[in-house]
Amino acid sequence: MPLLKPTRRELLKIAAAMPALTLPAMGRAQLGAPAAENPGYFRVTLGDTRLTILSDGFFSLPTDGQAVNADRDEVKAFLEAHYLSPEMGYSHTNHLLVETGDATVLVDVGSGFRFIDTAGRLLDNMAAAGVDPGDVTHVVITHAHPDHIWGIRDDFDEAIFPDAEYIIGETEHGFWMQDGLAGQVDPEMQQFVVGAVNSIETDGVEWTLVGDGHEVAPGIRLIDTPGHTPGHMSLVLESGGQQLIALGDSMSHAYMNFAQPGWYNGFDMDGDVTVATRKRLLDMAVADRMAVLGYHFPFPGVGHVMADGDAYRFVPALWQFD
Repeated sequence: MPLLKPTRRELLKIAAAMPALTLPAMGRAQLGAPAAENPGYFRVTLGDTRLTILSDGFFSLPTDGQAVNADRDEVKAFLEAHYLSPEMGYSHTNHLLVETGDATVLVDVGSGFRFIDTAGRLLDNMAAAGVDPGDVTHVVITHAHPDHIWGIRDDFDEAIFPDAEYIIGETEHGFWMQDGLAGQVDPEMQQFVVGAVNSIETDGVEWTLVGDGHEVAPGIRLIDTPGHTPGHMSLVLESGGQQLIALGDSMSHAYMNFAQPGWYNGFDMDGDVTVATRKRLLDMAVADRMAVLGYHFPFPGVGHVMADGDAYRFVPALWQFD
């Protein structure tokens, strides 16, 4: 019997008729979700400091909000080349917990139950990692978007971490708390403003308003990284001669923001400032060989930055086992 060798056209017809065969026809492997839950936390050390990356879950948004200043065909081709859907993005939510000396610092508090039902898993993953909310001494908010601050309060509108010091940039606080802001923004942004105000005014939370260079605890400082929001801040950690930047949303895509640092998203409130901030952070990370943590990068979101001509590349950190 002769060996059948279907043509490319025949393979495409088969793929169209049988969706299960579309992946081989496209030459693309698509990994699916596991039968049971994957662990939602990851531990690593930086110098003498213990870090835990805690997931708050994930969410999907249409990709038409990505790279809004770029040609759509070019964006689509970029996503497909990186094995990503050109229609729907898939974002992880990676929180940094730093344990150093007497301080336990949590960066951002996630969505809680008020935003997207696939997020709001931070407390469950903290429990799985053996972290008691009562142990958190400092809560740092990079910016007041829903997936970073709406998880600040419980069902009774009281603070989740009642004994912690709450820290936010003075510029960020001032932006969201300005009189009449909800009436000045587009309708789709109004709920973001109301949610930010309600979160900032949570019962039991007294804010420490800070500026560039504020030291949260020894070896932990905040830097201004505006653009995504007017007062966005990132956290720089130094220990044992090593450094890491928790980027927040100053960079939100582990491939696009590096290869195309000039592209910005629809949720970046000032695109030009976002790009300038991003390039400054990328250059800083390359020059000082600093690790980075991307809030929306593939979990656990930790890696390094490598210069690549006029652009950059994200190099995931190597997992190490005991």
